[in-house]
Amino acid sequence: MFAKVTIARITIAVLTVLSAITVSGCASLGDTAAEKRATVLEMRDESLAWLYEAEPGARQRIAEAAGYGVFDAASQNLILLQTGGGYGVLTSAAGETTYMKVGGAGVGFGIGIKDYREVIIFRDRAGFERFRDSGWEASGQAEATAQAGRQGGSAAGKQSFDPEVRTYQITESGAALQATVGASKYWKWKELNR
Repeated sequence: MFAKVTIARITIAVLTVLSAITVSGCASLGDTAAEKRATVLEMRDESLAWLYEAEPGARQRIAEAAGYGVFDAASQNLILLQTGGGYGVLTSAAGETTYMKVGGAGVGFGIGIKDYREVIIFRDRAGFERFRDSGWEASGQAEATAQAGRQGGSAAGKQSFDPEVRTYQITESGAALQATVGASKYWKWKELNR
C-alpha cells in the first residue's frame, strides 16, 4: 500500500512540473501572431547556426533538400511512456514557410526530461509535401543526455523510418536516459499561417 501511495505522489509531482514547463514554454512566444512568427523564425535561425557549427555537412544537405523543418520541443519520459510537444517551421527549397506544432508519444525504457531542437531534412519534394500536409513521423531513438546550455553532453541517435528524411537533434537542457520507439504528429499552426 505504501509503495502505491508513494508512486502516485511521485507521478503527480512529475506531471505537475511537466505541465508547468509546457505552459511556460508556450507563454514565452509572444502575444500576437506576428510576435510568435518572429520568435519561431529566430529559433529556426539560431538552431541552424548551432547545427552548422556541430555538423558542417548539414548546410550542404539543406541547400540540396526539397525542404526542411526546425522545431523547438520538450520531451518527458517516465519509465515506459514518453510524451512531448513543441512548435516549429517548415521551409521549402523556394523559401516558403509553414508554421507547425508537434506532439508525440512513444514507448520504451527511460526516465528524464529534456528541451531540444530538431532539424528534419527532406530529400524529395513529395516527402516534404506529405509531411507538411499530413505530418506524421515515426522513429526510433536511443539516448543518454545531461545538458545545461552548452555545458554537459549527450550521446543520442534518432532515425526516421523514412530513408529520404534526415533528422538532427540538438539538446538545449535536460537529463534523460532512454530507448524508445514512437511517433510524432506535426500539424499546421492555423493562427500563424493566416
